Amino acid sequence: MNAPPSPRPIRALPDQLISQIAAGEVVERPSAVVKELLENALDAGATQITVRLEEGGVKRICITDNGKGIPPDQMPLALARHATSKIASLDDLENVGTLGFRGEALASIASVAVVTLTSRTADAAHAWELEGSHLGTVQPSSGAPGTTVNVQDLYYNTPARRKFLKSEQTEFGHCAEVVRRIALARPDVAFTLSHNGRTVDHWMASDMAKRSAQILGETFAEARLPIDEGSGVLRLHGFAGLPTASKARADCQYFYVNGRFVRDKLLVHAVRAAYEDVLHGDRFPSYVLALDLDPALVDVNVHPSKIEVRFRDGRAVHQFVFHAVQRALAQTSATAHGSVPAPLPAAETLGGGPQWRPQQQASFGSILNPSYTPTFSPSPFARPGEGGVAQSTERYGALFAEPDAAAPPSYPMPQAKPYVASSAALAHEEFPLGFALAQLHGIYILAQNSKGLVLVDMHAAHERILYEQLKNALDAQIAGSEMQVQTLLIPVTFYADAIEVGTVQEHGDTLKTLGFDIAVLSPTTLAVRAVPALLKNADAQTLARDVLRDVREFGGSRVLIERRNELLGTLACHTAVRANRILSQPEMNALLRQMESTERADQCNHGRPTWVQVEIGALDKLFLRGQ
Repeated sequence: MNAPPSPRPIRALPDQLISQIAAGEVVERPSAVVKELLENALDAGATQITVRLEEGGVKRICITDNGKGIPPDQMPLALARHATSKIASLDDLENVGTLGFRGEALASIASVAVVTLTSRTADAAHAWELEGSHLGTVQPSSGAPGTTVNVQDLYYNTPARRKFLKSEQTEFGHCAEVVRRIALARPDVAFTLSHNGRTVDHWMASDMAKRSAQILGETFAEARLPIDEGSGVLRLHGFAGLPTASKARADCQYFYVNGRFVRDKLLVHAVRAAYEDVLHGDRFPSYVLALDLDPALVDVNVHPSKIEVRFRDGRAVHQFVFHAVQRALAQTSATAHGSVPAPLPAAETLGGGPQWRPQQQASFGSILNPSYTPTFSPSPFARPGEGGVAQSTERYGALFAEPDAAAPPSYPMPQAKPYVASSAALAHEEFPLGFALAQLHGIYILAQNSKGLVLVDMHAAHERILYEQLKNALDAQIAGSEMQVQTLLIPVTFYADAIEVGTVQEHGDTLKTLGFDIAVLSPTTLAVRAVPALLKNADAQTLARDVLRDVREFGGSRVLIERRNELLGTLACHTAVRANRILSQPEMNALLRQMESTERADQCNHGRPTWVQVEIGALDKLFLRGQ
């Protein structure tokens, strides 16, 4: 058995070795050098920054800025360890308002590469240069006002570390991503990136909208929602991508805290939770979001890379970000970027019967009632060139005119006389989803609007509508309002096992909050006596079993708080109109109208799209019209 080695005496490490150890944390790869130098340039007030790389940054990294520069007598300190102009006391450390503050980046870089620092202040006659380390000599040089840091032969003196670097293209990719992150945070600064003498990216000073479009592409620019919300000391602004702009990888997610790019689990979770209702489970949202708050409320001194943060009140920050993004995504509907559909002017009585309010048509009692057969038969749509969309508006506008308050609606629906509405109704996007033409295979609704053809997945659309109505009803119930329930004329009884019976006995209050009245008739029999009014035409037994399963699995309080949306989504899915259910045109139009007034109506609860637009131009190309 080998004897343990004799202990060595404790002694102080030399400064060079200390700097190289620190460099292991700060300078992980060339991209870390680029990040540190860009942050210094921005802290110096630069408005133009040029980044030149060679061989992925391993051979050379040169960053030039037009900032305020460094006086020659302070240049040696710039390369010394723990020397900085950004903080001077513990109070400064707890209120960091700059990107850099640790005072170790340049010293760490200089310990593993050959660094040349050239700088000139605005009032200096010429620039000054310092090469090597803080022990070097400052000499006169040439250069414009600002600072240039030239880093060559990274890890030349630590060859073992250099072996861990990847290929040239991989390292350049990491460097380019760092430049993109910082350029997104500061659209007011012009950036130029070149690699091996070739300009790769160049962005002039602009605003966040243009900069994000330039970096993330036109696909993101055409499918994003602006966010700018404030609450007390918190402000969130930027852009959240529509669910249709989601990606298979989380590579277009940029979050900034006080201008600093961060990877924070709390913030990522808040955004992800806001997308849960509209995004498919295996897709990732795209976004560029910036959170501004009092520096005293966030700790950025967590890791030398400064990419992690801690919040003093993490829960408050999480809820603020979650609700801000959720409110933006609530606008993902056909009317999100236009005006909400306005009621058409009151028309004459239709065929002696009542006129119709959109809310009455939107109840979907007819859709869920298989015995209902409407007798309304609208006139055929005009062919192109024979009145077209405008005439269609006139004919279907009658369905949504103001009602006669004295005449309650009755079924079946009356025959309609031609209704004369504004010929520009559809052109003004009062009905963005247009009006129904037909039903395809019992699955899709075909409609036309001012842009062309609209295809609607009727089950997905109805599912979203019911889901949002259920959420609103439950919120009202929790807030103290009375949930609308439907008492069944004949209670639905079914066989139940002992666990289901015990769940009813233990969680009766939770079930009533959800709108269900389920009674225990015997040790093996349950009776459903009331269900939420929105679900009155669904299979009461199936709904009851779904509710009991979730309440049993997650507990009453968790179902109402954490699992509530999943439960309501299940109920909506089981209740929504199914494939092969033949709908009349009035029913299809009622569905379109309610989609236009429902939040998040562009996606179903599972993140799938509910409708797509096929423009006339696309149809023309299919048939080679105009070619």
